[in-house]
Amino acid sequence: MTKTNAAHQPSRLLILGALGVVYGDLGTSPLYAFEETFNPLHPLTVTPDNIYGILSLILWSLVLIPTFKYAIFALRADNGGEGGIFPLTALVLSRIRLSPHWRRWVIIFGLVGAAMFYGDSTITPAISVLSAVEGLEVLSSQFATWTVPLTGVILVGLFWFQHRGTTQVGQVFGPIMFLWFMTLGILGAIHIFEHPTILNALNPWWGVELFRTHPSQVLFLLGVVILALTGAEAMYADMGHFGVQPIRLAWYRLVFPALALNYLGQGAFILKHPTATHNLFFQLVPEWSVLPLVILSTLATVIASQAVISGAFSMTAAAIKLGYLPRLRIDVTDDHHRGQIYIPVINWLLLVTVLLLVITFRNSSELAGAYGLAVNLTMVVTTLCLILVARHLWRWSILQISLVWVSILVIEIAFLMGNALKIAHGGWYPLVFGGIIYMLLVTWRQGQVLLRQQLLQANTHFSLKELLSQGVARVPGIAVFFSPLPHTIPPTFIQNLQHNHVLHEQMIFIHLATANLPHVPLSEQLAYTVTDVGIYEIILTSGFRDRPDVLLALETCQRVLNLPLNEPMSFFLGRRTIIPTHAPGMTYWQKVVFAWLYRNAEDAMIYFRLPPEQVVELGIQVEI
Repeated sequence: MTKTNAAHQPSRLLILGALGVVYGDLGTSPLYAFEETFNPLHPLTVTPDNIYGILSLILWSLVLIPTFKYAIFALRADNGGEGGIFPLTALVLSRIRLSPHWRRWVIIFGLVGAAMFYGDSTITPAISVLSAVEGLEVLSSQFATWTVPLTGVILVGLFWFQHRGTTQVGQVFGPIMFLWFMTLGILGAIHIFEHPTILNALNPWWGVELFRTHPSQVLFLLGVVILALTGAEAMYADMGHFGVQPIRLAWYRLVFPALALNYLGQGAFILKHPTATHNLFFQLVPEWSVLPLVILSTLATVIASQAVISGAFSMTAAAIKLGYLPRLRIDVTDDHHRGQIYIPVINWLLLVTVLLLVITFRNSSELAGAYGLAVNLTMVVTTLCLILVARHLWRWSILQISLVWVSILVIEIAFLMGNALKIAHGGWYPLVFGGIIYMLLVTWRQGQVLLRQQLLQANTHFSLKELLSQGVARVPGIAVFFSPLPHTIPPTFIQNLQHNHVLHEQMIFIHLATANLPHVPLSEQLAYTVTDVGIYEIILTSGFRDRPDVLLALETCQRVLNLPLNEPMSFFLGRRTIIPTHAPGMTYWQKVVFAWLYRNAEDAMIYFRLPPEQVVELGIQVEI
């Protein structure tokens, strides 16, 4: 018995951890999703049929999207154990043979999904914390004036804490969310027991009937129901942190039952109290327990916010490695868990954006108009990529894909059409924000391509053999030059030769490559080539979740290639000044943006943790 318990203990810990990270956003949806349906500003009236109908839509949406799409199928599409937009896009590009035209579209879809994820990372903290703090208004309407300031204080504290990492606080995330889901289920069960006729909503006919009787409001209803699904993408995106089984078990055993019970309980309560639509969730409890529930819900929303903030850090690190963002300062907050990172620039940009959202929209109901569209677009992109995976990797037939994935895609596109109604009421925000992020991702990628083309064109008339045959003096030591592309002469090598007219006895050309895999084993990262006497080429290939350790790679190179270990090593880095021109390749404004991004990128010496006293920087102006 002891051995059996020990064997199950790691799984239980992972299930508890999944509650605190994966389901934070999805688990706080009851604070606003059902209530928003009967907002007085909306056309739907509070009647038993409408209550049964909207609950039926919410419950069966939870069955179709989080359960059917993510828990059953999407969790099978892992890329080296990792999930999410970037790993899924990398999986498609590396494992499926596609024409250049379709590869370009896959990349575009992946970048759109990533851009929308950033939009969701700003809305989730704002709407979650706002909706929790608004519970104080149940105690007294005077608290309404304190909602925005108190929300701002909580958010500033949350983002300030990021630099310390989440290892210690993560140990209490799971238990708090366990208490939260138990509270959701118990509150719902109590009100269901008082009004058991609400169980009629389990019949999907009520959802169909709601569409039939309110045909003009179908899109509005879909735009509201999607609020109950926000956070479902985390089930797939956080696969690498907890594994497939813990995420599935947490959903089946606790999260889904608790959500279903609470939504039904809210429906039962509003059947008895048709006018109690404002702060509906907090009216499920007696007045004496409102304050404890507000505190618990605030903790739950902070945890939900923490999850998307950490996700934004991970997404940014992957984008940097895959060449879609410039180098940024990345701090590893836990040496034992390399995935726990902190990116200061992203953290403070998110905080400023979130605070602006809170100040602009001021309450969760107004902000609900901006919510849902971003995560909906991410869902659609994920489904499109999963269709390719199912067809080419799982070998599904056209009939199977039509029955499963095309059906899901139709549902998600219908949700998207419903969300389109929100564009004029706040839905414009994720589109604008996502568009800016998409522009930055594409501009950096295209600018890097243009820059490399310019550097290669400048070096095409140089031959390594000719350069070495000029009788240049050789000096002791080892020189390391970074090459933008494999099997090419590094521009800094030519600059050093032209300016200093000397060569080191041993020279290493190192190219840093990124695989379409999250992790590459250390034994497979290094490839060596002896290009000429005293010149060695290294290709260091790491995964998009790995951080390349240049110093370790060079130490390994010295041992393998029998280079002198006691010789001084100098690192030659290029400091390039980008000069935008009107030449073809990109629009002029994109070149200006690229030059600004390049100028503000993290210094290579700091990013790769090179010893400053051994670094030599060579400047050059490059026109693009």
